[in-house]
Amino acid sequence: MTANTVTEDHWTSIKTELRRTYPKDVFESWFAPLEAICAEDCLVLQAPNDFAAIWIEENYLDLIREKLFALAGAGYRLELRTRDSASAASRKEDEGRRAAQNVRRVRVPAQALEAAPSLPINPKNTFENFIVGPGNQLAHAASIAVAQAPGRAYNPLFLYGETGLGKTHLMQSVAHSIIRQNPASRVVYVSCETFTNEFLQAVRENTLDSFRKHYRNVDVLLIDDIQFLEGKERTQDEFFHTFNNLFDSQKQLCLSSDRPACEIAKLEARLVSRFQWGMVTDIQAPDLETRTAILTKKAAGMDYRLPPEIIAFLAQRITRNVRRMEGALLKVGTYSQIAKVPLTIPLVEGLIKDILQEEARNQVTIEKIQNKVVEYYDLRLSDMISKRRPNNIAFPRQVAMYLCRVLTNQPLKEIGEAFGGRDHGTVIYACKSVENAMEQDERVRHAVDYIQRQITQSA
Repeated sequence: MTANTVTEDHWTSIKTELRRTYPKDVFESWFAPLEAICAEDCLVLQAPNDFAAIWIEENYLDLIREKLFALAGAGYRLELRTRDSASAASRKEDEGRRAAQNVRRVRVPAQALEAAPSLPINPKNTFENFIVGPGNQLAHAASIAVAQAPGRAYNPLFLYGETGLGKTHLMQSVAHSIIRQNPASRVVYVSCETFTNEFLQAVRENTLDSFRKHYRNVDVLLIDDIQFLEGKERTQDEFFHTFNNLFDSQKQLCLSSDRPACEIAKLEARLVSRFQWGMVTDIQAPDLETRTAILTKKAAGMDYRLPPEIIAFLAQRITRNVRRMEGALLKVGTYSQIAKVPLTIPLVEGLIKDILQEEARNQVTIEKIQNKVVEYYDLRLSDMISKRRPNNIAFPRQVAMYLCRVLTNQPLKEIGEAFGGRDHGTVIYACKSVENAMEQDERVRHAVDYIQRQITQSA
């Protein structure tokens, strides 16, 4: 336990990060209503109702916990309650403390106590709860092998794939399995962002010895989103020596990334080489059968009695992100329990409209948008990247940039690069020009809306 305590400033800092990370409507719906109660070693968040508490727990609580650990340290707890149950929970805690005085104390190995605060992992993320399909079969088998023989099977284990496909689930399953087999194992699981922040804090506070002792005296080190090392030279150097120390001691390393190590820009060659020493395997988007199995098992676990056609609809419409698919299931299932009305496809489609739009955005590419625009305006694809500026080419090019901004999550710089190496300022100007034209000319608005519908429907 550190001398510091959790304060309202910690929660204020976390909310500020969340406000920057998520769209305004998401922040106002889920994070703004939360009330914080700060205790010496615990941050209690009170949600306005059970639905909000369930949604936050399933989708955002791990992220909030991770940010709390980064700010306050690993020795703190995060709890989520509803306002209605807060007073009852408080009374229950008092009763529990009084009863604990009459209960024999159980001695826990010191190593387990040291490892426990460093594991902000979801108890549901186990191998038993992981649905295996063609897209993740190899990654699943490799993870089980590592869990059964840490430091001997595959070292390091490097998992990569798009967001929301199960990398974190497998990493945490490895941690759960190892601790269950040997509670005295020293296991540390962190995100690469947390590792980086703790390293920088150690540099500022001249506590590098303590930092290195924490990360190098472990049996298993699992680091999520290792692509966060990109361009961070000092952190890369520190992790290089940490990697070597653990590898030479035959300690297990597990890493995950959203891309192969060789595709992480500004990552030192010596790290790329080491990441490829062991088992490197990707996780691909699940096929229809696997998605259906995931939804069916999740629905049963949450006691949702959903008609087969609703499960099939969700599996068919949400294809690229398991986490997003589970979020849709939670929303539909909770609504069914609260409203107690028969579910229909149109009703479900309305309930998860925002999730379906996000799914469509992730399937739309800049190239698809360019193709649809040149098809509508009867141009050539080369006109999109040319330096020519006649109005019959310049305005369609601006429309394409505007649609890229609206329909994809690509940064302005990437959009500009795809249109002949233009800068982000050009993209901003194009978006404003199209928005103004749509306000002033109904024909332009209809044309842009038509192209947008064509793109999203094809996606």
